Amino acid sequence: MTRRIAVLGSTGSVGENALRIASDHPDRFDVTLLAAHRSAAKLGEQIRAHRPVAACLAGGAAEDFDASTECARFGGAEGILEALERADPDVVLNAITGAAGLPASEWTLRKGRTLALANKESFVVAGEHLMRLAHETGATVLPVDSEHCAIFQCLNGENRDRVRRIWLTASGGPFRTRDAATFDSITPAEALNHPTWTMGPRITVGSATLMNKAFEVLEARWLFDLAPEKIEVIVHPQSIIHSMVEFVDGSIMAQLGVPDMRVPILYCLGWPDRVPFDSFQPFDPVRFAQLTFEPVDRERFASIPLAYEALRIGGTAGAVLNAADEVCTELFLDGRLQFPAITATVGRLVRELASPGLTGLDDVYAADRAARDAARRAAGTPDVAPKP
Repeated sequence: MTRRIAVLGSTGSVGENALRIASDHPDRFDVTLLAAHRSAAKLGEQIRAHRPVAACLAGGAAEDFDASTECARFGGAEGILEALERADPDVVLNAITGAAGLPASEWTLRKGRTLALANKESFVVAGEHLMRLAHETGATVLPVDSEHCAIFQCLNGENRDRVRRIWLTASGGPFRTRDAATFDSITPAEALNHPTWTMGPRITVGSATLMNKAFEVLEARWLFDLAPEKIEVIVHPQSIIHSMVEFVDGSIMAQLGVPDMRVPILYCLGWPDRVPFDSFQPFDPVRFAQLTFEPVDRERFASIPLAYEALRIGGTAGAVLNAADEVCTELFLDGRLQFPAITATVGRLVRELASPGLTGLDDVYAADRAARDAARRAAGTPDVAPKP
């Protein structure tokens, strides 16, 4: 049976890969909704190619893009929820960047649908709320991140109580071996030169600071209902082993393969079936005979201990962590903040602003706005704090 899918963040790298997969399997996937932020021209091209029921330009207006087909058009952040109601998808691939993806994640889970989660920020800022909602409605959350998708597969059919710990692998980014004394001189171009993956600017910078991995620690805590002490991060420069699960009997299960985001995307879109991937280059173990691991340098990458600190604080700590990092990353890319100041500023704001109390999403949104304001003030820029 054909599965109706919504692709949110359709003009980004995850979204474009998802659409390639849908084109390769028209008998399995029907693209019923496309949503982008500001790439109006590319969105129009995608609409003409895939002919969805609805489309949305979240960073603009419905009149800003040309559908040229019988497609309901929506604009603005609220337009995504209206488009979801109109399109009525079975699976929502949420690849929106940042906390702006939270409402779509909540809509999907509240409706009891399948959430293919590429927007890790949803679970960083409100993971406990979202998983509680998924349990109440029977919705399914399938992680698209290669690390969490690996853990999901290794845990398939396993008793979670028998997990000793999980290992989230990290490439180490472009500055794994760079002299930390030179971090003040790191340029945006250098930070955007990731050695393994091709991703959007924010995620790529997050991989350079390892803040992206810090987010994955929070995400794993809620996705897999694991105590923080059962979550480890280890550097694996080859990015072949995407993550591992260690069980109480000493067994370790790992999921591995060459880095290609189409693999976890296809797994999530096709789940519980495994859809053939004919254009994928088979894994050659001889080519990758040397796989190495090393501990994370927590002084060089202070974002990792910050993740566990945020989990200890709880409440709005994840919302502050995400919002402050989003703003500080933008400021770095604009040349207004030095590279080490990203994590340093984020950590200070988490300690100053996070509250252990969390009664609902209003608290999340309030913490998000406060953290954005504070991050801009810290860098001497005007306060601009849009609601997610």
